[in-house]
Amino acid sequence: MRIGHGYDVHRFGAEGEGSGSIRLGGVDVASSRPLLAHSDGDVLLHALCDALLGAAGLGDIGRHFPDTDAAFAGADSMTLVTRVMAQLAERGLRVGNADLTLVAQTPRVADQVEAMRARIASGLGVGADRVNVKATTTEGLGAIGAGEGVAAHAVVLLDETA
Repeated sequence: MRIGHGYDVHRFGAEGEGSGSIRLGGVDVASSRPLLAHSDGDVLLHALCDALLGAAGLGDIGRHFPDTDAAFAGADSMTLVTRVMAQLAERGLRVGNADLTLVAQTPRVADQVEAMRARIASGLGVGADRVNVKATTTEGLGAIGAGEGVAAHAVVLLDETA
């Protein structure tokens, strides 16, 4: 078994600049402010990619999908998850379970957690019972608490298929 941890953070852009939603856990969530990022800014999936890559000893998301590469500009982060999962399969690794935490003062996502869980499980090729998604605030403390951005943590357990 192999354990990996991932972390990501993105800052919010100006009010009214975005499309009216941001992507979190592969799901569009209403937001009056966009997340500033090279790809779609999905902090949950970026943290998940880092956890998966870390557990496999393959570095981090920036090594595989650098923000200096125009090919990843605006990229759907679920595509990145799919590419990471292909690398794991090549090495005979599969997901045992994944536990993800969104840290955000805003937006509130309680009503979208189950959709995120299902979307992530699909991307990982596992049942939803092997994926947990939760959200918390920082009780108004720090940059996240001041509404300057959002962050995410992910922990995964991988095991060998053979």
